[in-house]
Amino acid sequence: MSDGRHIKAGADRRLAAMLAFLARHAGARLAPRPDGMVALRTEEGPATTVSAGLVDAALRLGLARRDGDRLMPSDETRRFLKRRLVSGEDFRAQHGALEERTIAEPDGTRRRVLADVAESPLGALSRLKDRAGQPFLPETALAAGERLAGDFQRAGLQPRLTMRWEPRIASRMKGEAGGGRDLTDSAVAARARVARAVEAMGPELAGVALDVCCFSKGLETVERERQWPVRSAKLMLRAALMALARHYDPPPAPARQRHAWGAADFRPPASGLRS
Repeated sequence: MSDGRHIKAGADRRLAAMLAFLARHAGARLAPRPDGMVALRTEEGPATTVSAGLVDAALRLGLARRDGDRLMPSDETRRFLKRRLVSGEDFRAQHGALEERTIAEPDGTRRRVLADVAESPLGALSRLKDRAGQPFLPETALAAGERLAGDFQRAGLQPRLTMRWEPRIASRMKGEAGGGRDLTDSAVAARARVARAVEAMGPELAGVALDVCCFSKGLETVERERQWPVRSAKLMLRAALMALARHYDPPPAPARQRHAWGAADFRPPASGLRS
């Protein structure tokens, strides 16, 4: 069985990232797009976008199999990924696609970072284009969503999926509210930033932003849970992130114009005018 060495190195890395995505989520539903790309959507919410040629290559090489409208990992998928890991090839390339992004820190500074767009809840949406061919979500909106997700994580607001093994009595004093002592100053500050961000977006828009950016829900899941029309969540999310971007980076206040009022026969003074 071929191990993918007959394709170019760049395509090989993208192939490994796609196969790792399939292996992590036990497959994904194929959603072809008019631009020649294919969206891979999982039941849990995470999604990614790859080229149709990459899917065809994976099927041709036996590195994936198709089951109806789903692309599934094959027995060769894990062997391929294991060989790459053992051979010392780029591990991160197996698990996502890295892109450079600009993020804003809580203190207002900006820095460039490498973001794994395959893992980011906004990864697939960052590749969407509008009718004019421009990005559907501007970089400022994507950065705002990533910043909200970062604050949400720092605040410790994610639902706990595993059991806490430390004794409950050891972390609580008599008469103390549960969990209060476990919050650090940075977590408290992050919770305050999340609260201000939610208030800035408003109750009509904050829900979809939290669902997608913080709880990693797919747009289809949001529409189904909220009983919204098809494709409406994408528009609501854009409006929410644009409002959030203005909250994080307010536009400069317009210069105040000075007005002078005069009677109908008023004339400005002649002093200071050129002859």
